[in-house]
Amino acid sequence: MTTAPADPATRSRTPAPTTAPRIRVDRPTLADGPELWRLAREAETLDVNSPYSYLLWCRDFAATSAVARDAAGRPVGFVTGYLRPDAPATLLIWQIAVDASVRGQGVAGILLDRLTARIAAEQRLDGLETTISPGNTASERLFASYAERHGARVTRKVLFDEEHFPGGAGHHEAEVLHRIAPLS
Repeated sequence: MTTAPADPATRSRTPAPTTAPRIRVDRPTLADGPELWRLAREAETLDVNSPYSYLLWCRDFAATSAVARDAAGRPVGFVTGYLRPDAPATLLIWQIAVDASVRGQGVAGILLDRLTARIAAEQRLDGLETTISPGNTASERLFASYAERHGARVTRKVLFDEEHFPGGAGHHEAEVLHRIAPLS
């Protein structure tokens, strides 16, 4: 496990990205399921689940997920997560995707900030976890930036080795668990 503390000079909480277009962030609804599936598929970097799973996610995990909408109300990004049953003050981020039309404009950071703020307003939230495949530098930067903004540390360890996946080594990269804590 390696630990990368946030730079003490940035612990004053750097602001969330502000280059994002005018978006509204709220809970996903059942009607958003097909759009979340589309965004995941078009991201070309996610393990895309079935359309059915996105419908279930919007129904069963809307309280721990968020969708970004453009001025017309169309979903342009999402983050899905859940509170870990064995660690209910820990939010595991399952997937995050942003439409190509708004990539690079801070939408993913805004989604994470607003989702965790909403959950923290409703209950205790001590930490955030996600898994990132080696070489996914965009996700590494996103979560490192989130940790900086929230004055938290990032710890990393392999959660699932290649051998854990069907087909064994060579069929799926290892998944590295990134834990961001403590959240204040």
